[in-house]
Amino acid sequence: MTAGSIRHINVPYYSQWGSPDWVKPIVEEAADPCDDPHWRQSGFADPERYRFWAQRLCGLTCLESILDFWRIRRGSRASLLDAALARGAYKMRADGGVDGLIYQPFADWVGEVFGLKVEVLPQIGIAQLAAHIDGDTFAIASVSPLIRYPDEPNETRGGHLILLHGADRHGAWFHNPSGIAPHQADAYLRFDAFERFFAGRGMTISRANGQGLFGAAPQF
Repeated sequence: MTAGSIRHINVPYYSQWGSPDWVKPIVEEAADPCDDPHWRQSGFADPERYRFWAQRLCGLTCLESILDFWRIRRGSRASLLDAALARGAYKMRADGGVDGLIYQPFADWVGEVFGLKVEVLPQIGIAQLAAHIDGDTFAIASVSPLIRYPDEPNETRGGHLILLHGADRHGAWFHNPSGIAPHQADAYLRFDAFERFFAGRGMTISRANGQGLFGAAPQF
C-alpha cells in the first residue's frame, strides 16, 4: 500500500442478483434472473417480486457488505427491503415505478437499527467523497450503471450506487453490485475516469470504534 492510501481488505462482495456470474447474462443478454439457481438466497420467495426488486437494490447490497464486514447482525436482503420500505427509504409510485434509494430516510433507518452514523452528502466531488474513508468509514457513491464499462463512452451520471472501500491520491477501490468482472469486486478507477459517471452526491457510513456484535476490527 502506498503512502496516502487507505483500503479495507476482504470486504465481502455481493451482487444485487443471486450470483456474481449471472450479472453479465442478466444485463447484457436479458437472461431471466430467476434462471440463476441462487436467486432465493437473498430471502425472496416470489419470483416476480425478485425480478422487480433485484435490479433496484444496489444500495441495500452495499449496506450488506458493510454490515457483514463489521459483523453486525442483519436479516436477509428481502427483510432489509421490507424494513427500508416501511421507513420510506423506497417509495412506490402510482405509475408502478420506485423512488429510491432516498438518502435521508435510509440514513435515519440505518442509524436507528444498526447504530451506524450515515452522513448524506448531496453535493461533493468524487475525490472529496473518497477522502472520508478511514478505518471506521465507508463511502457510497451515486454513479451511472455504465461504470461497469469504464473504458467505454458515457453520457449519464447517477442512477446506481457503488461501495467505495479504499482510496489513494489518484483513485478509489470499489464494489459494484451490478458490475461485470474485472470491474465488479475490488475494482479500481482513477478519479478523472470516475468523473464521467459520478453524479456529485453520495453518503458515508461510519461505526463507533470497534463496533460490531462480534468485536470485529477493520483490516487494512
